[in-house]
Amino acid sequence: MAQVFDRSSNALARASLVLTGVIIIAVGVGLNSLQRSPWVTRQGQRPDQPVAFSHKHHVEGLGLQCQYCHTQVEKAAYAGVPPTKTCINCHAQIWTNAQLLQPVRDSWATGESIRWIRIHDLPDYVYFNHYIHVNKGIGCASCHGRVDEMPLMYQQNSLQMEWCLNCHRNPAVNLRPTSEIYNMAWAGPSSDKPVWCADTTRAAGANSYGPQGQRVPTAQAISCTTKDPSRDNPQIAMLQELDFHPRSMGHTNPGSGTNLDPHATSPDVNATGVPPAEIIPLPVTYKKFTSQVDLGRYLTSQYHIRSANQLSSCEVCHR
Repeated sequence: MAQVFDRSSNALARASLVLTGVIIIAVGVGLNSLQRSPWVTRQGQRPDQPVAFSHKHHVEGLGLQCQYCHTQVEKAAYAGVPPTKTCINCHAQIWTNAQLLQPVRDSWATGESIRWIRIHDLPDYVYFNHYIHVNKGIGCASCHGRVDEMPLMYQQNSLQMEWCLNCHRNPAVNLRPTSEIYNMAWAGPSSDKPVWCADTTRAAGANSYGPQGQRVPTAQAISCTTKDPSRDNPQIAMLQELDFHPRSMGHTNPGSGTNLDPHATSPDVNATGVPPAEIIPLPVTYKKFTSQVDLGRYLTSQYHIRSANQLSSCEVCHR
């Protein structure tokens, strides 16, 4: 029987297998690059908004705080888009006839909301809680970039799962004192610019209760400063004496097993008519940090942030 295939067919078959593998790998690499590209992530894109709003002008130029427009940033899952009334608070007095602001005036006159194009828009299957990040020491610039330097707002980071997980696996690199959340220029401590932090409520013996008896959020119980406390006050820094609060003293109503009546008219006398012992504040011990890693680890512990394994579990973002 005559031979059907020539001897060169073996080499051709091997070459075709190698070529097929190369093509598959090239397609995989290409698709991976495509899904990371700005064409998919919209990273760096500046869409045409109804009004060319400049964060640089309003934040850096005029000094407006983030919370003035984004009022829900500290207490809601979404930062919120400011209503037209927020714009009119100022622009009813200045730039009242500017053509640039005609959509704002039309919105105010008709009551129809301005249709802003959302820049930072996560997929619907991703649950992102805005206030928990803000109240646990994640600054605005960590996710949104230097908004104060953006004439037109754009998405600086990819917002992909990999980017989120990188932070969840090591949140310490991004944590900062809550007093610096809205400081866009925060760069973390260094040997030239150290940071001192202390837990002021524990030092006061208040057990995380403020001077008026209100509960102090965990992150806000930590006080940080860029000035050396020992230099500013050669004497040991002492907290102001806190007002009495029944829960901070641990008094209970005999026989009931509950705290004292929270509606008592005088905070200085308990249910038995005996004034509580005076709370004596303890010295505030500040700890010095010269690197972001050390500060981040300290804040991770003080803010009671969950472990990397817990933060990286699927149910954190997908519900």
